[in-house]
Amino acid sequence: MTTILIVEDEPAIAELIAYTVKGAGWDSFVAGDTASAWEFVQRRTPQLALLDWMLPDRSGLHLLSKIRGDRQVQQMPVIMLTARSMEEDKIVGLDNGADDYITKPFSPRELTARIKALLRRKSPEHAQETLSAGAVSLDPVSCSVAIDGVRIEIGHAEYKLLKFFLAHPDRVFSRSQLLDKVWGDHVVIEERTVDVHVLRLRKALREAETLIKTVRSVGYMLSEK
Repeated sequence: MTTILIVEDEPAIAELIAYTVKGAGWDSFVAGDTASAWEFVQRRTPQLALLDWMLPDRSGLHLLSKIRGDRQVQQMPVIMLTARSMEEDKIVGLDNGADDYITKPFSPRELTARIKALLRRKSPEHAQETLSAGAVSLDPVSCSVAIDGVRIEIGHAEYKLLKFFLAHPDRVFSRSQLLDKVWGDHVVIEERTVDVHVLRLRKALREAETLIKTVRSVGYMLSEK
């Protein structure tokens, strides 16, 4: 489940954003200050953060700087969501590492569209569009996989692995990278377990198993070539 971190200290606005996020099919966690937001980020890295500028303990820019300075989470997409609408403020936010900037009041539809666009660009494995390669297609909305239009049975771990591969075709990933990107830093799994899931994924894909390539001494990749 794609998780959106909402860092907002005004309950009514936080509730509206959480409702909008839920309506788009994403999970959410609301933090009212930078301290609780940072604690959540360290415990469970979200796929995207919506960050208010003015917060009761520290500024949103301070939290943004911490995120961009931390190797484990520095690639996390961040949208600044603030009442500060001056062009200079936007430039400061973007210069400090924000990926996008939305001013209050905002349209829930625009917010949803901006989140979808940023996930497509920065974290394609968390986007909601159908992914495909060859005869294989994966629908993130229904969490289903089909070969030539016929749905197949696939395990949860293999589904996550296939989704990541489909989102990053023709790129080689080591076992440790796959553990990090697919299962996350906070899950303790041995690297050789990746081999088991790749084997199961190939078995589930049947005649389409050749999409999953082994790159000797490096790792695995998905390619139609």
